This record gives sequence, structure tokens and C-alpha cells, in this order.
Amino acid sequence: MATILVTGGCGYIGSHTCVELINSGYDVIVLDNLYNSKEVVLDRIKMITGIRPKFYKVDILDREGLNRIFDENKIDAVIHFAGYKAVGESVSIPLTYYKNNISGSINLYEIMKDHGVKTLVFSSSATVYGDPASVPIKEDFPLSTTNPYGTTKLQNEQILKDVYVSDNKWSILLLRYFNPIGASKSGLLGETPNGIPNNLLPYIAQVATGQRDFLRVWGNDYDTVDGTGVRDYIHVVDLAKGHCKAIEYALKHEGVECINLGTGHGYSVLQVKDAFEKACGKKIAYKIMDRRPGDIATCYADTSKAKEMLGWQAEYNIEDMCNDAWNFASKNPNGIE
Repeated sequence: MATILVTGGCGYIGSHTCVELINSGYDVIVLDNLYNSKEVVLDRIKMITGIRPKFYKVDILDREGLNRIFDENKIDAVIHFAGYKAVGESVSIPLTYYKNNISGSINLYEIMKDHGVKTLVFSSSATVYGDPASVPIKEDFPLSTTNPYGTTKLQNEQILKDVYVSDNKWSILLLRYFNPIGASKSGLLGETPNGIPNNLLPYIAQVATGQRDFLRVWGNDYDTVDGTGVRDYIHVVDLAKGHCKAIEYALKHEGVECINLGTGHGYSVLQVKDAFEKACGKKIAYKIMDRRPGDIATCYADTSKAKEMLGWQAEYNIEDMCNDAWNFASKNPNGIE
């Protein structure tokens, strides 16, 4: 079976993808600098799958470290998750985001090229659609961004499209995902951010476990069902399975394709809060705050291309996502330790 290098493989989406890859029979090598993750995640992957992936503590800005991984292993394909990912933080420290997410990625692509590895699945984002004129969002919609994080994703997409134009032997899938939430059914893997969570579900979970007093809801004056932002929330396990399908496709086809991974349904912040209250059996206190810069009102996917091209579609609903997130949070109130 093929050997897959997973950059950022100890992170939230990366770790769940490693589980699905291993369960599908792939050999997995993990690269992670542990900036926003922990090495113990690899032990938890082993608890679920029986296999602990080979691990390199390497930063994608470290060219020598990257070279060593490719020199020491026969890698067939790369799934590239590694990168900073907080929208608000990217507005505050844009240069850090551009250096890491773009310069680091270029290092990876150059070293892949040097070693003849031309199969790549890139972790992009629905943020590349900016503030869409309509929903559901299709892959051929105009692209723009409202924050530096989104811009790093869009620039990576452009770089990779140009790489393919220069050499048609590359096989590149740009996976634009919507809002991953949930956790492994095992309760062993889930989202464990450092410090104050940037994403909705870990924040709600910390309110439910008593670590935070209330949920901050950023704006309730959007043109949505209840005034709060609407997003396409997708179970992280569904997302991980989408990456397996993407690798399977990329190993057999040359070209570059952009594909949405979402459920095709939008839920508001307050609807997610209500679903989580059912999952945990507790009330979630919340306060309405001013809108955050860079946020948009409504965002959900047209997922027909993923179904047609990859044979993939999301299986879990919002109740599943919240039940699994609560199962993980209640077993790991301080995150993965």
C-alpha cells in the first residue's frame, strides 16, 4: 500500500485523517512541529488503530528536516495540513501567517519536486470564497478573501495550480473544507486548542465543563434565521474519510482539482448551541458580542462535485457531531494530555 506523509498529523483534522488512512491500509508518516498539538496524540492513534505512525518533529520552515524525511522514506503522496489556522489571530499577526503558511509550504513543494513526489492533497478552506454572493457555494464561484489566513490558503491554491501548469505529471487536490467539528467515537481524539479556543465547538465544550463562564456569540444582526452566523458544520471523521477518498483519487489521476468538503447544510451558532445542550444535558450560557472583523453571515457548500468525483458524502448530522464532541470533552476536560 502507498506511504502517505501527513504534515500537521498530530493536529485535530490531521490525527483523525491518520486514523482513517491507517484503517484503509496506508502506511502513514507524521510530520508536526507540535506548536498546536501534542506527541501523545500518536499513542492515541495507536490505541484506536493498533499502529503508531512514524513521527518526525519537524517544522515546514526547516528545509533540512524536510529533506531528511524524504531521503529516509519512500513517500508516495503528501497530505498537507501544517499551518497556522486562526482567522482572528491572522488579522493581528499577518506576517507570521504569511511566513509560515506560504514560505513553509513552498519549502515542502520544492522538496517534493526534488524527490519526484508529485501527488498532493492540500488542506484549503471555504474562506477562499470570501463573502459569497449566494449559497450553496460551488467550486467555480469567484474567489476572494476577508482575512490573512484565508489569503494564505488562496495563495497556496494559486501556487499549486501554477505548479501543475509547469509540470502536468502532478496530481493535486485542493480540498476546501467548511467547519469541522465533532470527535472520534472512541473519545480518544478531538479538538484541543491551546489557550482560548478560536472555534465554536471547543469553546461551547469548555463552557459545558465549567472552564468558561459563557459562550461569546460574535454578532446577532446578520441576515440569518436568528441573526447569528450560519456555517456548514462537518463531522471531523467525515472530513477525514474525504481525505482518504482524495488520496485514492489522486494516486490514480493527474491534474489539479478544487473540491468542497461539507454537508451542504447550514446551522446558526445558536442552533449548534441548542444541539450541544441536548448532547450534554446542560444549559450553555452565552452573551452577544459585536461582530468579529472578517466574519461573514452565511456559508455552506454545494457538495455535488465531491460525491461525483470522489464518491464521498458526509454521513453524520449535527446531533452526531455534538454528541461526539461532548463525549470527547467530558472524558478529556483539559484536552489531550
